[in-house]
Amino acid sequence: MAIPRRKKYRCWNPEAYGQQAFRPADRLPEGDLVFFLLDSVPQLDLDAFYASYELETRGQPPFDPSLLVCLLLYAYCVGVYSSRKIAQACERNLAFLAIVGDDRPDFRTLSDFRKGHLEAFADLFAQVLRLAAEAGLVRLGHLAFDGSKFLGQASRHKAMSYGYLKKEEARLRQEIAALLQQAQETDAQEDAALGSRRGDELPVELQRREQRLAVLTAAKRRLEEQAQAAADEERQRRAEAEAERQVQGRKRRGKEPGPVSDVPEDKAQTSFTDPDLKVMKQSNKGWDYGGNAQISVDATCQILVACYVTAAANDQQPAAPLAQATCASLERAGVAVPVDEAGQPQKIAASADSGYFSAAAVAELEEAGFDPYLATKRQKHHEAEAPVPLPAGATAKERLAAKVRTPQGRALYARRKVIVEPVFGQIKAARGFRRFLLRGLAKINGEWRLVCLTHNLLKVWRYGCAPSVN
Repeated sequence: MAIPRRKKYRCWNPEAYGQQAFRPADRLPEGDLVFFLLDSVPQLDLDAFYASYELETRGQPPFDPSLLVCLLLYAYCVGVYSSRKIAQACERNLAFLAIVGDDRPDFRTLSDFRKGHLEAFADLFAQVLRLAAEAGLVRLGHLAFDGSKFLGQASRHKAMSYGYLKKEEARLRQEIAALLQQAQETDAQEDAALGSRRGDELPVELQRREQRLAVLTAAKRRLEEQAQAAADEERQRRAEAEAERQVQGRKRRGKEPGPVSDVPEDKAQTSFTDPDLKVMKQSNKGWDYGGNAQISVDATCQILVACYVTAAANDQQPAAPLAQATCASLERAGVAVPVDEAGQPQKIAASADSGYFSAAAVAELEEAGFDPYLATKRQKHHEAEAPVPLPAGATAKERLAAKVRTPQGRALYARRKVIVEPVFGQIKAARGFRRFLLRGLAKINGEWRLVCLTHNLLKVWRYGCAPSVN
């Protein structure tokens, strides 16, 4: 049900600009992406974008949200992500002018609109996914999972290790104690000389040090919580490995591992500019703060079914959440899972590389309705593996390895790399998105949804609306 709109907006009529002597339609191809978006965006349900404006009827009329949505979608499709560069393109680029006409938003308007409607783009992602499914671009015969690291807006020079945090905290506490002692002595001298005073004013130095101490204490607490979570995960991993050895009747190889520590190592670091991100290995760039962007891709036309960003560098942790996000995304978009002859939902084949494998991840994928094909180890190219009979009481790892070695499993898993890996190439190389512009994991997830939403829009346009070259 559409929300009745009481707010008055600036008039958005892109056709008015087309009536001028220098018309975009005369210079751009007939099937250009900008015309596809100008036709498609008004047909989408944008009530979530209008809702925040309808609550305030005072002030000057704002820009029509349909204009700003169309402008942001086109900018992200063509690889322009900075709000300043988008505003600049609205003055110089013919395709951008075809959207905004003579009334051009400034960069602050664009930045505030993007940050204020990140959740609304999640609903738009579901609408575009439903549109792609109705066009026959999503069939759910095979989904491929993968992740890639993207840099974040966090500086390595604005970070501090746990060991240095402890030293700084001790130093600041000593300085604050000394300043308090000095303030008490000064008060006593002034009381003796001038009489009583209020005494509730703190010295500027004391305020600054107390603020810094609070920041350092919070950073120290974050590292301790992360260390506790990592220790719990390591204990669970050791327990699963020991249970597997007990089932197989094998003994541990090598030395007994040392006890798990709940205390962070002195070299463990945290960032002050974006505490949500962690240092992780970047491709060809060493180590830096970033996010692990996860996607699930349909094999038919490389449509993204689900996406989210995690601070976990290891892909074992995002495996189950990515499967759950895929199911939630399909349900939100109203895309039905294929059914068999008996009318029961079929299990969707899901492939992923060896980084996603763990016994818990496989169990959770199967419980979510997927038929997992995960590599259990790094596979060598062009090396044929003979099927090995499963022993009695085989572990989940052995069963999955045998499943992937079957002709059907090898053929399906071989398709994984041509389904999901080119998607990151299209986003990173073709569209130039390599770094998140926003800070905080919640905002980063909203920005990643916007990137993936425009990826799907490009697929819909290219497969159905783009002009073909004979």
